[in-house]
Amino acid sequence: MLYGLLAVVLLLGSVGGYALYWQHRKVQALQTCLEQLQQRQEKELKGLLRRLDNYLTGSMQMGKELHELREQFAPMPDKLLQLEQRDPGSLSFMEAARLVGLGATTEDLQNACGLSQSEAELLQRIHGKKSG
Repeated sequence: MLYGLLAVVLLLGSVGGYALYWQHRKVQALQTCLEQLQQRQEKELKGLLRRLDNYLTGSMQMGKELHELREQFAPMPDKLLQLEQRDPGSLSFMEAARLVGLGATTEDLQNACGLSQSEAELLQRIHGKKSG
């Protein structure tokens, strides 16, 4: 009977040892999987942060360029008004602006309206087709 009890204890100890070994292997496998997931998540996060930085840099650059364009074109309405009031005997600048809207080139404006090249270019910039 003592041998039977010893055999049962050894058997239970072996089964318990195997179960502990199997659990340990399972925990190791889960830890490895978790580490791989964390590494992939870190890599994706770094990529997203890099993309966000690129977007922010681009937005800031576009903002600067927009500000520069506003500064460049801010005086144009006043200049156009001065040009319109300068020579009432020639074809009106409003007519020239209408021609620009119809697709007239700077050369067409110079010939048809008697404008200087800089005046024709100014009208092209102000009233020309907007791209975008």
